Amino acid sequence: MAKDLSMSLLLDFYGEVLSEPQREAMDLFYNGDLSLAEIAEITGITRQGVRDRIVKGEQIVSELEAKLGLAGRFGNVTKTVNYVVERLNDIEKTYHLSVDDIREAVKGLDT
Repeated sequence: MAKDLSMSLLLDFYGEVLSEPQREAMDLFYNGDLSLAEIAEITGITRQGVRDRIVKGEQIVSELEAKLGLAGRFGNVTKTVNYVVERLNDIEKTYHLSVDDIREAVKGLDT
């Protein structure tokens, strides 16, 4: 069973809607980096039972992301914020302006 690391992010966003056994299995698999056999030993169920919980959990969080898109939007906002911070750092270095100077200049645009 290949690990899709984007599932870890989806688990962060939508994990609370999963049953506790599904959330636990997915957390141990994706965040704990445990094998199905290791999770089976911890939870006291079969390896196939662990796999079933993970597959069902993946299906649920994937469907939620397809409908709501929260993780995708979060990624876009993060990229935009990082871009703005990089540009502010460039301005600060190039023009020797502090962030406070920039903030003050932007306030004048409101009027």
